[in-house]
Amino acid sequence: MKFEKATYHVRIADMLRDMMMTGKLKEGNKVNENELCSSMGISKTPLREALRVLSVEGLIKLVPNRGAFVTQPTFNEIEEMFDVMSLLEGFCASVACDKMRSRDFAHLEKLHAQLEKKYAQRDQEGYIRINNQYHSFLQEMVNNRILNQIIDGLRKKILLYRFQSLNTPARFESSIREHRNLLDAFRQRDSERAKLLMRVHLKSQLFALSQLVKRSQAVSNQTATLED
Repeated sequence: MKFEKATYHVRIADMLRDMMMTGKLKEGNKVNENELCSSMGISKTPLREALRVLSVEGLIKLVPNRGAFVTQPTFNEIEEMFDVMSLLEGFCASVACDKMRSRDFAHLEKLHAQLEKKYAQRDQEGYIRINNQYHSFLQEMVNNRILNQIIDGLRKKILLYRFQSLNTPARFESSIREHRNLLDAFRQRDSERAKLLMRVHLKSQLFALSQLVKRSQAVSNQTATLED
């Protein structure tokens, strides 16, 4: 895989985020630089530059003399991220709804149609990518530089957990249903309803994640009991 030198570390950082999202790089794991360089056909210099970028974003922890590790936040930290994101994205939905013109709504409809297609195909990875575009579009409509900086940083962090939440029973179905309700709120130009639905959408993702954590803990406890 070849990259132009000017975009080496940026594109590599994007690929590493994708690997985290899909579980190819798991939380707590050490990054195997030799293996990644071999599979990507790159040298260690741009890889390490990409790792520094992800370190600033809080996705990678660089440990002196030990290497780079995928960060492993506590559930409480994840919960705090979603709490803040639900407030900010609710605000974006409300402002975007008030500002939305016919062409903006038409674009939102196109994004929603792509979500429906990915849902019908049961393509979780594709669904998350379109979902990210959908939320980013609403954010862009607000046109607030400071807000962009805050949300962009959080979005990169919670993208992984949005993907994981789709693995819980019925969450995929709930997500597309929530998006259908959101589209209706935008169609009706009901900014208060759009804000509420967006906040519920984020809270529902968090709840799904909490169920994953509980099941994982139950399995770990059961395994520990059997080993005893």
